[in-house]
Amino acid sequence: MVKKILFVCLGNICRSPAAEGIFNQKIKERDLENFFVVDSAGTGSWHVGNLPDQRMRTTAFSRGIELTSRARQIEENDLYKFDLILVMDKDNLDAVKSLNKNHKNTINSKIKLILSYSKNSQLDEVPDPYYGGQNGFDKVLDLLDDAMDGLIDSLID
Repeated sequence: MVKKILFVCLGNICRSPAAEGIFNQKIKERDLENFFVVDSAGTGSWHVGNLPDQRMRTTAFSRGIELTSRARQIEENDLYKFDLILVMDKDNLDAVKSLNKNHKNTINSKIKLILSYSKNSQLDEVPDPYYGGQNGFDKVLDLLDDAMDGLIDSLID
């Protein structure tokens, strides 16, 4: 059975496309591509249609990860379409849960913080690197790389 995974951040140009790219790379390395449908979205609409931030694309590419998705805004329909919605921080967690107009607990239970799958970090949230320096982009990729291993392990068990 195919699992549908959606990664969500604020603008869908830094953290969530990086998560999508890392996840896709890791499932390709494990020959699991046929078992997943992966996408990313933002809670805001500012960057709809844009490629990921150039700084994130460059940093990811230096690690062999290509980020080619186009930014889109999450919709209420995504709550029903995806099996698991993984958000980068608590503000986006609240924003995504607020899309659930019917307040169905079954939907809210599949919306989680991505770092809940981290094996090595004590952080709850992936910090937004947009207004920071290069080290912020590296840190995001390190955090997401760790969380993706835990996520994939949990999904294939």
